[in-house]
Amino acid sequence: MTGVRDLKYRQWFRGADVDGDGVITRQDVRLMGERYIAARGAVPDPATARRLTEGLDAFWTAVIAPMDQDGDGKVDLREMTEGFQRTLADPALYPQQVGPVADCYFDLIDLDGDGKVDRAEFGEIFGLAGNVSQKDCAAVFDALDEDGSGRLDRTEFHRALAEFFYGDDPDAPAAHLFGKIPG
Repeated sequence: MTGVRDLKYRQWFRGADVDGDGVITRQDVRLMGERYIAARGAVPDPATARRLTEGLDAFWTAVIAPMDQDGDGKVDLREMTEGFQRTLADPALYPQQVGPVADCYFDLIDLDGDGKVDRAEFGEIFGLAGNVSQKDCAAVFDALDEDGSGRLDRTEFHRALAEFFYGDDPDAPAAHLFGKIPG
């Protein structure tokens, strides 16, 4: 485990602490989903919204809640960082740990339903709902667009999230997915 992951996890924590009280609760995780749905600007397909809600509940139950070391129903930055260090140690587990929620977010981000996420869609969701500046969104998107198509497919999106949660390279574009980490 490196300090790079700690910095990335701190950025993720800032976005996940939706109410800004310094801890993540089940309510924050639910609000995170609602925030992404609201940022979309239109009512998503009910099945996608339901899958996101169920996926986030499962993410809370399987990944976040077990990090609550003192049993108060709240996960602070220290608990979350230590928990991510333990839980997200094996990239081979990405399909079970992060993949299902990532698929739901991809479906929400893909505003026009074409199976690709363009720069505008990426910026809208990560900028408005993820608290990332438009400048940073554009730079991250351009770096993640491996094939230069101007669009991210589901595979590129999954690679980015896997790099964010499991990778140790501070120069990887995905290191800044949830905001620029200090360098």
